[in-house]
Amino acid sequence: MNEVQRRLATAGREQAEASHREAPNNLEAEQALLGAILVNNDAFYRVSDFLKPVHLFEPLHRKIFEVAGDIIRMGKIAHPVTIKTFLPDDMKIGDMTVAQYMARLASEAVSIINAEDYGRAIYDLALRRSLITIGEDMVNIAYDAPLDMPPQNQIEDAERRLFELAETGRYDGGFQAFNDAVALAIDMAGQAFERDGHLSGISSGITSLDARMGGLQRSDLIVLAGRPGMGKTSLATNIAYNIAAAYEGEIQADGSTKAKNGGVVGFYSLEMSSEQLATRIISEQTEVSSSKIRRGDITEVDFEKLVACSQMMQKVPLYIDQTGGISIAQLSARARRLKRQRGLDVLVVDYIQLMTGSGKSSDNRVQEITQITTGLKALGKELNVPIIALSQLSRQVESREDKRPQLSDLRESGSIEQDADVVLFVFREEYYVKNLEPRDEHDPKYAEWEALFDKVKGTADVIIAKQRHGPTGTVKLAFQAEFTRFTDLADPSFTQYEH
Repeated sequence: MNEVQRRLATAGREQAEASHREAPNNLEAEQALLGAILVNNDAFYRVSDFLKPVHLFEPLHRKIFEVAGDIIRMGKIAHPVTIKTFLPDDMKIGDMTVAQYMARLASEAVSIINAEDYGRAIYDLALRRSLITIGEDMVNIAYDAPLDMPPQNQIEDAERRLFELAETGRYDGGFQAFNDAVALAIDMAGQAFERDGHLSGISSGITSLDARMGGLQRSDLIVLAGRPGMGKTSLATNIAYNIAAAYEGEIQADGSTKAKNGGVVGFYSLEMSSEQLATRIISEQTEVSSSKIRRGDITEVDFEKLVACSQMMQKVPLYIDQTGGISIAQLSARARRLKRQRGLDVLVVDYIQLMTGSGKSSDNRVQEITQITTGLKALGKELNVPIIALSQLSRQVESREDKRPQLSDLRESGSIEQDADVVLFVFREEYYVKNLEPRDEHDPKYAEWEALFDKVKGTADVIIAKQRHGPTGTVKLAFQAEFTRFTDLADPSFTQYEH
């Protein structure tokens, strides 16, 4: 047998052995942990925040851990005697009954001090088994790839499953117990109480808007729409920068960092380049007109302001992706990557109509927009972050006498309106009134126009047309067009609400 044949034979044997290998597990560690819990129930609380029944390899051990956990959470004592009534009587472990087996576990229990180490070992082995499952699925799908699943789709699917595994330790989804959901809701209320401004969501940095929305709620799809020139990109940029600039991290028990205030922001700028977006933000922060910055028409004092601002902005966790025509699948994959590498608390997409669907190119644009909005909503839930998605409005607004936008004005409105948790319209009456200026200053109507223009000048309406968690209504803001900046009005009496 030559060298090549010998290597092939060795590889064949290794492959055959690999296919019959037992999945990674450690039954002794599971027995030791269960024994520690049965002897001292406090051991359960050392592992319960990360270890779930599904992570144990032996089905009987899963059942014992699950029942013991339920009993302990109810404030009762989990002991071989109290647990055995919830387990099948006829089950045998070798020549022992379940009750005898649990008594043996308790009698050979390790110290409670070691419980967490055993729990971590069991958890790590469960992750390895999950990785093996994902790897096997990747290999099998790659070998027998269906016609409607190109390699790129498989990569995105594998990346999604790996992300979910890295985030939560499991990727199977499934039902959640209602008491777990209640605990999460109470935690959210507690965090809101401790957070600046007592908001349940992330502060947008605009007080009057936060007062109506309670901040940006996690997993919400917030559609921000307006006609060209209304300032929807400016408002989204203002909010994104406010959140990133307010970022204050807090180290968690597992070593990860969680936002206490503000957050890490991902901004998909499909229309503007990252330099244009940065120019807008610098203009807003320094109060130097963006048109002057672009033309270089600035003084030495202005330049010093720009340099100081840029140094401050380098520390701000705002990440910009300027890829044009990005698909919903690509956007999702990059957002997952950003969350893993840098963290992610808010996602901004400017804007929906410049994105493409993940399927085959279709003439049916409405169907493609539906796929995009559904994908954005699903991504928000998966990453547990609010997504601000900008949208165009149809031209029918211009043909009406009242130019204030309505939900029916959303382009391809069916899916956008349906999938959005919140719909905000940006409306600047100043934009339309300015175009009505009479040519002749001596025209009797000129004084009337001037009075109206002075009334609306420098203001903008943010119309909350839809909100799942609260009332609709209109919030009036100040708008400085020169610096593309939205701020709260000095006089709060301008804010209008509808209940």
